[in-house]
Amino acid sequence: MRPATEADLAEILRDAPPPLRIVGGGTRSLPGIGPNAALETGGLSGITLYEPGALTLVARAGTALAEVAAALAAERQHLPFEVPDLRGLLGRDGQSTLGGVVAANASGPRRVQAGACRDSLIGVRFIDGTGTAVANGGRVMKNVTGYDLVKLLAGSYGTLGVLTEVSFKLLPVPDRVVSLMLTGLDDASAVAAMAAALGSPFEVTGAAHWPGQGTFLRIEGFAQSVAYRAGRLARHLQGFGAAEIEEDEPARARWAAIRDVAAFHGRAGDVWRLSLRPSDAPALADRAEALARLYDWGGGRVWLLLPEGTDLRTRLGPHPGHTTLIRTAASSPAMPVFPPEPPARAALGAGLRARFDPRGILNPGLMA
Repeated sequence: MRPATEADLAEILRDAPPPLRIVGGGTRSLPGIGPNAALETGGLSGITLYEPGALTLVARAGTALAEVAAALAAERQHLPFEVPDLRGLLGRDGQSTLGGVVAANASGPRRVQAGACRDSLIGVRFIDGTGTAVANGGRVMKNVTGYDLVKLLAGSYGTLGVLTEVSFKLLPVPDRVVSLMLTGLDDASAVAAMAAALGSPFEVTGAAHWPGQGTFLRIEGFAQSVAYRAGRLARHLQGFGAAEIEEDEPARARWAAIRDVAAFHGRAGDVWRLSLRPSDAPALADRAEALARLYDWGGGRVWLLLPEGTDLRTRLGPHPGHTTLIRTAASSPAMPVFPPEPPARAALGAGLRARFDPRGILNPGLMA
């Protein structure tokens, strides 16, 4: 099924179809989505409003991310949250869509400074599981009453409704990018260095530790400001060693590799993602006994590569973090993508799904 209009989509959902697998570009699908009938959103495409002067974009949910990026690049603007390209990590082809980005709340290294996808999202339109069209937010930021559906839909993985249109606030592309690299730090020292950088007044927009490569801290903006802040930050971090500086294109390439978890591309094994307090990250990563690891968001997000079939949650036991299974082999034992939730939170999630998808037809079981 590939509806071409919002009305077509609403009719499909009203007609009580079988359980559906919601598909954008197919580049971010998680392993927990079953072999249900595919409902593709790629027919709902096109930029409907772009006002560079107002830093605002509105586009249909099936619009290819590449089309959006090209339109914004022509005006030297971009989506603030630095969308990861996970095709290399997941072994996927195809084109990522804007609705898929929102459904996954896909957010890259710049989250530490600009926020996540949901923080730049200012409006949504979607069809819920009953075939009803719903809109929330708009072209400007505003307060809402009742459910804040803009925030609720981001990261819901299609379980509450099928997105048809999304609206974003934008930012200018920085004139200059510099990456400071510290070498020879163990994981705990790297997390301490990243905390010192992020707690400084020098507006760090990325903080990552790539074992075997280095610890990387990014500064962006106007050229003179970047030069001044990079120099001050290097002096601020002298206790962690001398910082090497990567300029512009090498720095952009470095951060694209971190954003896309290039360290794991082409390597066999399951991929897990931890979200946790940075101070807890090194100990938990050690306990995981991973084949490889990559720290982002100052240590608040950790990517782990483990042997196929490893149940990371059992290996870690109770811990103050959130584990998500991102990639696993088809032959591996079935494991939940998302961790069990506390009873109160699970009841809230079930209540929301019952409200927006009472028949349980939208990616059923994925987030239950």
